[in-house]
Amino acid sequence: MCTLVIAWQVFADTPVAVAANRDELLDRPSEPPATIANDPRIVAPQDGDAGGTWIGYNEHGVFAAITNRWVDADLAGDRSRGLLVRDVLEHESAEDAARFVEREVDAHEFEGFNLVVADSSAAVLLEWGGRLAVRNLDPGVHVVVNVGADGDFFVPSHRPDAGQQQAENATAVRTALQPEPGERAGTWLERAADVISDHEYGVCVHHDRFGTRSSSLLTIGPGGANYRFAPGPPCETEYHSVDADL
Repeated sequence: MCTLVIAWQVFADTPVAVAANRDELLDRPSEPPATIANDPRIVAPQDGDAGGTWIGYNEHGVFAAITNRWVDADLAGDRSRGLLVRDVLEHESAEDAARFVEREVDAHEFEGFNLVVADSSAAVLLEWGGRLAVRNLDPGVHVVVNVGADGDFFVPSHRPDAGQQQAENATAVRTALQPEPGERAGTWLERAADVISDHEYGVCVHHDRFGTRSSSLLTIGPGGANYRFAPGPPCETEYHSVDADL
């Protein structure tokens, strides 16, 4: 399970504002966010096993993040989903990145995913479960989890209880994070940080071998990007600024 909250074209000076938790096996290695490529420059954390990433942005202001997607289909997963995100971040616009993903799922077999690509002009949700669904997101707050986004959920037959709980959690998070009158991006992001760390919403996860491994707070606007990263569950881990100004 992962949780991605994106406010797109909600705030005039900050077209992309993101709060996200990454849930993963506790012993899976990873590296904190850094500049991982220079042409174009890409800022992202890295998975220590496959070398890909789950969230990041580039010098063109393109943002990308992925969650697993729970499906009933048996997908081979020949190529890492994290490498797909890294490839997406080589593009100059969200629209170009979305077209690239459409070609990639024809060329390679991936496990199920929900992938968001966004910049100041477009935000696209690409859902892969053996077939690709492409949705242009409207301005507003969107919440993506393993079973879908924004009330459009698919609960797989092999995880009925967990899937239904995810859908309910995502709905509660989206309701809590609707922008308030006159609210600015910074204030909203602090509220988002509180919500994704509050166990009442069920998106900060603690299990014996699996749980929330890290959390990201990210804004992208005309003045550049600001990225804060917590290398552990946000309920008990402080966010630190990522020194990777583009």
